[in-house]
Amino acid sequence: MKNNVILVVNPISGDVDKSDLIDEVAFFAEKENLNLVIYNTSGVSDSDNIKALYATYAPKRIIVAGGDGTIKMVAEAMETLDVIIGILPVGSANGLAVDLNLPSGISENLEIAFQNGYMEIDMVSINGKKSIHLSDLGINAEMIKNYENSSIRGKWGYALQTVNTLIDLEDPFIATITGDFPTIECEARMIVIANSQKYGTGVSINPNGIMDDGKFELVILKNMDLVVLGKIITGNMPIDVNDVEIISTDKAFITTNIPVSFQIDGEYCGTETKLIIEILPKQMKVAIPNPPIQII
Repeated sequence: MKNNVILVVNPISGDVDKSDLIDEVAFFAEKENLNLVIYNTSGVSDSDNIKALYATYAPKRIIVAGGDGTIKMVAEAMETLDVIIGILPVGSANGLAVDLNLPSGISENLEIAFQNGYMEIDMVSINGKKSIHLSDLGINAEMIKNYENSSIRGKWGYALQTVNTLIDLEDPFIATITGDFPTIECEARMIVIANSQKYGTGVSINPNGIMDDGKFELVILKNMDLVVLGKIITGNMPIDVNDVEIISTDKAFITTNIPVSFQIDGEYCGTETKLIIEILPKQMKVAIPNPPIQII
């Protein structure tokens, strides 16, 4: 009897056609003597539909063809279940794939997604919402809002909205940050809640990030000039600048003097003045390159 594998495809992620990808996945699954069940997301009841598919087919793996948002949706649907998530990074934002050092070629990613062992990674709860990768308050979230409202997708869309966001830059906000560390009150352009190290651009915003250590980092980018801000959101983080402070903790509370744009894993979530943040240890099994454990 064949083992079942579910392939979850976000057909609009990354603004690229997925038909060739689906064909390659199907060919690989057939070669491995696996029964492939394909589900295309629609934005309506996807989480419930994936849960129902899991109940029917009981797969050991779910393969996700999409970006960070699609991965997070599947991970939340599977949060109480023992299943390994394999990633085929084809979204507009593939930050988690960058952090896991997944290769760019589809054939290499297929082998990892279907055959390799896994890492059991943490998530972060922010006002009751879950973050797998990187969330932030401030200028990057504002850029994501502008990108989502734009008709231009892909890297050119991000580049255009980076320029527009910097041109329209407003005054910094004032943040008060409390936790099991001395209280911080400062002006900030951006506060990153980081469970990992890198944005999808490859910029290492949080060199201390480890996704399975029971901690997250707050990366506080203070009153920086436009040149430094431009470098950060285009992939050239100057880690040695004096206006960057990094705190590692398992819980924190942030308040701001004004509503500030906020995003979770590349999805704009509106504005916030208060964030309650805590770590959620070992929430998700994700297939990684060259692991010590071999499964399936």
